[in-house]
Amino acid sequence: MEKLSLKKYGWKCVLGAEIVYFFCLIGASLPWYTTRGVELNQTMFETLPGFTWISIGSVIIGAIYFFIFAWVFAWYFVWMHNSSIVRA
Repeated sequence: MEKLSLKKYGWKCVLGAEIVYFFCLIGASLPWYTTRGVELNQTMFETLPGFTWISIGSVIIGAIYFFIFAWVFAWYFVWMHNSSIVRA
Protein backbone atom coordinates (compact mmCIF):
# COMPACT_ATOMS: atom_id res chain seq x y z
CA MET A 1 0.00 0.00 0.00
CA GLU A 2 1.17 3.45 -0.81
CA LYS A 3 0.83 6.56 1.27
CA LEU A 4 -1.95 8.95 0.34
CA SER A 5 -1.13 12.49 -0.70
CA LEU A 6 -2.99 15.03 1.43
CA LYS A 7 -2.93 17.58 -1.38
CA LYS A 8 -4.47 15.26 -4.00
CA TYR A 9 -6.95 13.60 -1.65
CA GLY A 10 -7.92 16.92 -0.05
CA TRP A 11 -8.79 18.57 -3.34
CA LYS A 12 -10.83 15.54 -4.40
CA CYS A 13 -12.75 15.72 -1.12
CA VAL A 14 -13.35 19.45 -1.66
CA LEU A 15 -14.61 18.87 -5.19
CA GLY A 16 -16.98 16.12 -4.05
CA ALA A 17 -18.25 18.12 -1.06
CA GLU A 18 -18.93 21.24 -3.13
CA ILE A 19 -20.78 19.26 -5.81
CA VAL A 20 -22.97 17.60 -3.17
CA TYR A 21 -23.53 20.96 -1.44
CA PHE A 22 -24.79 22.64 -4.61
CA PHE A 23 -26.92 19.63 -5.59
CA CYS A 24 -28.56 19.76 -2.16
CA LEU A 25 -29.18 23.50 -2.49
CA ILE A 26 -30.71 23.09 -5.94
CA GLY A 27 -32.58 19.94 -4.94
CA ALA A 28 -34.64 21.76 -2.33
CA SER A 29 -36.27 23.84 -5.04
CA LEU A 30 -37.09 20.96 -7.41
CA PRO A 31 -40.52 19.30 -7.34
CA TRP A 32 -39.41 15.77 -6.40
CA TYR A 33 -39.34 16.56 -2.68
CA THR A 34 -42.43 16.55 -0.54
CA THR A 35 -43.16 19.66 1.51
CA ARG A 36 -41.79 17.87 4.57
CA GLY A 37 -38.63 16.94 2.66
CA VAL A 38 -38.03 20.54 1.63
CA GLU A 39 -38.53 21.69 5.24
CA LEU A 40 -36.07 19.06 6.48
CA ASN A 41 -33.48 20.02 3.85
CA GLN A 42 -33.77 23.71 4.71
CA THR A 43 -33.64 23.01 8.45
CA MET A 44 -30.44 20.98 8.04
CA PHE A 45 -28.77 23.82 6.14
CA GLU A 46 -29.94 26.35 8.71
CA THR A 47 -27.98 24.49 11.40
CA LEU A 48 -24.83 25.97 9.83
CA PRO A 49 -23.92 29.13 11.77
CA GLY A 50 -24.84 32.27 9.82
CA PHE A 51 -26.82 30.42 7.14
CA THR A 52 -30.22 31.81 6.13
CA TRP A 53 -32.16 30.34 3.26
CA ILE A 54 -31.99 31.99 -0.21
CA SER A 55 -29.21 34.45 0.45
CA ILE A 56 -26.07 34.85 -1.67
CA GLY A 57 -23.97 35.47 1.43
CA SER A 58 -25.28 32.29 3.03
CA VAL A 59 -24.54 30.24 -0.07
CA ILE A 60 -20.95 31.49 0.03
CA ILE A 61 -20.66 30.86 3.79
CA GLY A 62 -22.02 27.34 3.27
CA ALA A 63 -19.49 26.69 0.50
CA ILE A 64 -16.70 27.87 2.81
CA TYR A 65 -17.96 25.59 5.60
CA PHE A 66 -18.04 22.61 3.25
CA PHE A 67 -14.53 23.49 2.00
CA ILE A 68 -13.24 23.50 5.58
CA PHE A 69 -15.11 20.30 6.54
CA ALA A 70 -13.74 18.54 3.44
CA TRP A 71 -10.14 19.48 4.32
CA VAL A 72 -10.59 18.37 7.94
CA PHE A 73 -12.03 15.06 6.73
CA ALA A 74 -9.21 14.65 4.19
CA TRP A 75 -6.53 15.42 6.77
CA TYR A 76 -8.01 12.90 9.21
CA PHE A 77 -8.50 10.19 6.58
CA VAL A 78 -4.99 10.59 5.13
CA TRP A 79 -3.45 10.62 8.61
CA MET A 80 -5.41 7.50 9.61
CA HIS A 81 -4.48 5.68 6.40
CA ASN A 82 -0.83 6.65 6.36
CA SER A 83 -0.29 5.98 10.06
CA SER A 84 -1.79 2.48 9.83
CA ILE A 85 0.31 1.23 6.93
CA VAL A 86 2.27 -1.82 8.07
CA ARG A 87 5.93 -1.51 7.18
CA ALA A 88 7.81 -4.76 6.67
